[in-house]
Amino acid sequence: MLNIFILEDDHLQQTRLENVIKQSVATNDLKYRHLEIYGKPHQLLEAISEKGNHQLFFLDIEIRGEEQKGMEIAREIRLKDPNAVIVFVSTHSEFMPVTYKYRVSALDFIDKGLPEEEFQDAVTSVLVHAYENVGQTVGADAFVFKSEHSHVQVPFSDILFFETSTTVHKVILYTKTGQLEFYGKVSEIAKSDERLYQSHRAYVVNPQNIVRIDRANHLVYFEGDESCFVSKLKLKGLIERVENP
Repeated sequence: MLNIFILEDDHLQQTRLENVIKQSVATNDLKYRHLEIYGKPHQLLEAISEKGNHQLFFLDIEIRGEEQKGMEIAREIRLKDPNAVIVFVSTHSEFMPVTYKYRVSALDFIDKGLPEEEFQDAVTSVLVHAYENVGQTVGADAFVFKSEHSHVQVPFSDILFFETSTTVHKVILYTKTGQLEFYGKVSEIAKSDERLYQSHRAYVVNPQNIVRIDRANHLVYFEGDESCFVSKLKLKGLIERVENP
């Protein structure tokens, strides 16, 4: 099920794109969990709580007078989520070649100046493609966690560890590129992928990315000097997993 995000600072264009998306979804019997609209880049970035190719972003390129702001936001999204689907929607068709320099692998570039029927067709094409391919591009290295409230898809090799959040019913995922908080339990995550190891009642680690184990202080270290706890009872098992992958 898709999560759809719109970054657009013009209210008329916000309404136009929202209506087109809702019409396309209804006409083609597509399903989405969220459709969220933002006029400011930081609002959009703060709202992202999942990763995977079910995350679909429609980004305007010029935001509040900054001609290439949308492309900068796309690059930030791509750094955090290599599987997200990004689509540029802009009146600046001359920027199309420039988007490749940002290396964000955008799915499409939709010109706002298109006649209404062509604009509708372009948006529909993107929605159908994204919907039909949810989960289809998951590689062998991917970690996927699905629950009633969350859908997380990240390269397994990027995972450092998971930590129980101070927010009730949430977990924090630490990766090589940042953090992500989502609904879940560390016990459920540990059971979801046999490559993971529950080192503590509050932590699940990726043994492949452990660089050092401090046996005396019961700490596990990862690159970037990130660390988490390993309980006394789990220490021996973790050492075996690291030494015999």
